[in-house]
Amino acid sequence: MKIEKHKSFGPVQAWELGWSPVGHPIMTVHIYTLDRVMIDTGQRHMRAAVLRIAREQGVEAVLLTHFHEDHAGNAAALAKNLKIPIYAHPITCRKMQKPSRITPYQHLVWGASDAVDAFELPDCFVKGKVRLQPVFSPGHSMDHTAFLEPQQGWLFSGDLYLAPRIRRFRDDENIVLQIRSLRKILEYDFEALFCAHQPAATKGRRRILAKLRFLENFYGRVSELAAKGLDAKAIMKRLHLKETRWIQLMSLGTISMKNMVQSVVNTPLDKQGQDW
Repeated sequence: MKIEKHKSFGPVQAWELGWSPVGHPIMTVHIYTLDRVMIDTGQRHMRAAVLRIAREQGVEAVLLTHFHEDHAGNAAALAKNLKIPIYAHPITCRKMQKPSRITPYQHLVWGASDAVDAFELPDCFVKGKVRLQPVFSPGHSMDHTAFLEPQQGWLFSGDLYLAPRIRRFRDDENIVLQIRSLRKILEYDFEALFCAHQPAATKGRRRILAKLRFLENFYGRVSELAAKGLDAKAIMKRLHLKETRWIQLMSLGTISMKNMVQSVVNTPLDKQGQDW
């Protein structure tokens, strides 16, 4: 089953894309276009749709928020088939030159990314009337970068937001860096939150703040118990934190609540200080 839903936010156009061999897709992802610029490229399984959208919108440049396959899955195809230049953070550029091996569930849900040579982002990306300021915001991934349109108050947030309350982490996520990045992004003025999974044209700052408060609270509760010598398993039991078993099993443990707890345990508060 394929999902392709077009959404319009004034000059910003969005497409929600999803794919599944049977039944409804487990997760969808949004790609965006602004004038002739595309932000993120969706999953490989939706390649034909993304190429068609790029042609119809006259896309002349692509910006990547990070290297994950649901965001960068069609970057190589856009560069090869339509000769569209790809721009990304230097870490993303290196990752895209030789994409990492992915798990069976990632192959099933998204599909693998192909290698592509990308250009490093300038301090401010300018294309015609489009002016987007890259904001390095690691935590969800080592290379995560959001894009701010300061005049309009638009934030293309990639996976910086996702939801106000997070129930599981990838095994390579870092909660301390996420907290820092959320604090950093709140220093900017924006209202629209063009998230890759839950876009909202209004109350974007409020949504980011809600996630920040949740992660700060979670970090505080878990780190307090970690300081007493409890390991991740014991902390989960004490705080009544539950796994979503089917996700944990499907991902072979690479996505779980335990990973989120472990991210706190790995960085005790006394080593981070008040500045996280």
